[in-house]
Amino acid sequence: MIRLKFEPRLDNPAWMNVMIPVAAVLTGLFAGGVLFAFLGVNPFRAYWAVLVGAFGSTYGLSEIVTKAIPITLTALAGLICYRMLIWNIGAEGQLCLGAIATVAVVRYFYVDSRIAMFALMFLAAALAGGVWGGVSGFLKAKWNVNETITTLMLNYVAINLSEYFIYGPWKDPMSMGFPFTPNFPPAARFWVFGSTRIHGGIFIALAITLIFQLLLKRSKWGYEIRVIGENPRAARYAGINIAKNILLVTFIGGAVAGLAGMSEMAGLHGRMSRGFSMDYGYTGIIVAWLARLSPIYVPLVAFLMGVLLVGGDTLQVVMGLPHASIKILQGLILFSMIGAETLSRFRIRIVRVGLRAKGEEN
Repeated sequence: MIRLKFEPRLDNPAWMNVMIPVAAVLTGLFAGGVLFAFLGVNPFRAYWAVLVGAFGSTYGLSEIVTKAIPITLTALAGLICYRMLIWNIGAEGQLCLGAIATVAVVRYFYVDSRIAMFALMFLAAALAGGVWGGVSGFLKAKWNVNETITTLMLNYVAINLSEYFIYGPWKDPMSMGFPFTPNFPPAARFWVFGSTRIHGGIFIALAITLIFQLLLKRSKWGYEIRVIGENPRAARYAGINIAKNILLVTFIGGAVAGLAGMSEMAGLHGRMSRGFSMDYGYTGIIVAWLARLSPIYVPLVAFLMGVLLVGGDTLQVVMGLPHASIKILQGLILFSMIGAETLSRFRIRIVRVGLRAKGEEN
């Protein structure tokens, strides 16, 4: 008889760190091609349609960048928690809280100054998202409540809370019955690049990327996060306050996701509407892992994920496929990444097992 034995790898060659995400994406795309074939669509034509839809026009390129902005922020929000093995699945809800806080500032604290409004919206969105993420962090630090469950369930609370305001007290009386809040005044809007929809939120995303890269790679606090994630017992013996760091990373992660909500409100939509997020919080999970939890690679991977989202619209129009097919493709890529990550951490050995007369292993 034989069985498989997983042994931890002591070190990985540099080429493996590069090939793992590439292999994961290619495997996911291959699995997606099989799915397209079962749906009666030529996989090569489908992927070609995605590329043409994404790169075939200036509009497509600008939309990729526009979608990459919130994806980058939600990926960074999850990444800082994942580095400490805190499974923050709540970026979607934290994004919604940031959006709600942004609309509240515009509605109740409006000042006819772009600088003042930016500061107020920034602080409100970061605080709202941070507190929402910090709730799960507190429960984890205080009573060891599973943060995967709490962050996921809080997503639904946040989404329904946003819909309460959209359909209820904040609904625009001039929207002819559609679920919209009133349009933001000019002082509460980000600047945009030319005739595109690319907005100033791109600078927030890039700035936080650089800050996270420096914090996680060069600072003492970043070292503490890595130690806690790799060996919590050693971190305790070293005197690192694990509970404090759990609260800190969940608050910071939630704050960054809240800024994604702010950038969508003030930069892209200019008001809150139903389904404004487009599941960016969940897409950020895939991007964080495809980037191997390295902040500097997140914007690039977010751009590539934006290609899938923009090209997915073409699949609907040209191929007649549902938009959900792109969501399935994202899931296949994530599963491929999880499998590839497992292979990078563990070496698989085939062990021959002999049996004694009474069925015991030798």
